[in-house]
Amino acid sequence: MSYDFSISTCREGTNAEKYTLKKKLFGREDLLPVWVADMDINTPDFVLDALKKRLEHPIFGYEEMPESAFLAQIAWMQKEHGVDFKLEEMFYSHSVVASMNVAIEAFSDEGEGVIVQTPVYPPFFHSVKTHKRTLIKNPLKLSACGKYVFDREDLKAKINERTKLLLLCSPHNPVGRVWQNEELQEILDLCLEHKITVFSDEIHSDLIYYPNKHIPFASLSDKAKEITITAMGVGKTFNMAGFAMSSVAIPSEVLRAKFAQVYKRIHFAQGTVFGHVGFEAAYTHGKVWLEELKIHLLENFYLLQGVCEKYPHAIKVTPIQATYLAWLDCRGMQFHDKELRDFFVNEAKLGLNAGISFGREGSGFMRLNFALSRAKMSQVLEQLENALQRKFGGR
Repeated sequence: MSYDFSISTCREGTNAEKYTLKKKLFGREDLLPVWVADMDINTPDFVLDALKKRLEHPIFGYEEMPESAFLAQIAWMQKEHGVDFKLEEMFYSHSVVASMNVAIEAFSDEGEGVIVQTPVYPPFFHSVKTHKRTLIKNPLKLSACGKYVFDREDLKAKINERTKLLLLCSPHNPVGRVWQNEELQEILDLCLEHKITVFSDEIHSDLIYYPNKHIPFASLSDKAKEITITAMGVGKTFNMAGFAMSSVAIPSEVLRAKFAQVYKRIHFAQGTVFGHVGFEAAYTHGKVWLEELKIHLLENFYLLQGVCEKYPHAIKVTPIQATYLAWLDCRGMQFHDKELRDFFVNEAKLGLNAGISFGREGSGFMRLNFALSRAKMSQVLEQLENALQRKFGGR
C-alpha cells in the first residue's frame, strides 16, 4: 500500500489548538501555525476504520484499558526497539507530561533536586518548579558542526546527595538528537552511582531517521530497568494527540509501587473508549504507514534545509536524527528574541515556537514543525523564503 501525504484535510474551524490559538499567541489570524507538535497530516485510515467499527455498538460507558491494547504496544516495543516490558508493568496515562508530574511527586520531595537537560520541552522545567523541587540544569553542549551532546562533567559537578530524579528526553525535543548507546551508558552510570531515578520521555521514539536507532533507556541493562520509568505512546507517531492516550512502563516493583501511590491518589481512571480502540489499531497495523510517513517527513526537512542554505549568514537548520521538529539556528540574524519572533510572525507570517521558551540555551533559535502535507509545506517554505529574501537577500 502507498499512502498519499501530498494534501491533508483542512483543520480550520475544528477547534484544533494550533489554529484556534493563532490570535491569542501570535496576535494575528493570517499566519500558518507550525508550532505545537501534532501533524497537519490525516490520522491513518486503519485507526479511523477501527473507530467506525466501534461506533456500531451504541453504548459508550466507562471502560478499562484492555489488555489487548497494552499487549499490542508491548509487541511493538519489542519488535521495533528491542525492549521487553510486561503487562503488569504498564500504566495508562492521558499524557507524558501528566506521567512526568506523577514521577516528580513520587520519586522526590520538596526541595530535592531534579535534573533537566536544556534546551528542552518547557514542561520539563515548569513541572519541577510547580512541585517545589530544586531545578538542576545540565545544559547540552553544542558543537561547531551544530550537534548537541551531553555535558557529563557539568552533570557530575552538579549532582549531590539531594539529587533524586533525572528527566531524560530521548529522542530529544527540540534538538532532534537520537542518543547513542555510549552516551546513554554514561548517564546510566552516574545515576546508578548516585541512586538517581530516571524518567525517560520516549514519546518521539518511533520518529527516527535511518541510520539512527532509538535505544530505550530501560534496555541498556537489568540495572537500568530497575531505575527507569519509560513514558511512550501513539500521540506523536500516528497523529493521535487528541485521543489523550499514552502509557508508562515501570519494571521495578519498588518504583512501580511508589508511582502507583501517587497515580491512584490523582485518579487517572482508564482513558476513553475511542482512545483504547485507536491505540490498539495503531500499534497493530501502523508499520507500513509509519515507514512511508518518515520518508515524507525527511523530504520536508530537506526542502526546509534547502531554503535555509540560501541564507547561511542568517539561518541554519540543526542536523536532525529524529522528531518532526526543526531547530532553527537564527543567531546570524542578530536579533533579540522578541525581534526574532516578530520576524517570523509579521514578515514570514508563520507561527513557530520561540527557542527561548525551551530555556536560556534556546535564545536565538526557533522551533518549526514540518509534519505537514506537501502542499502546506510548500506554502510555509514560500513564505519563509520570501521573508528571508526581503530581509537578508542583499547581505
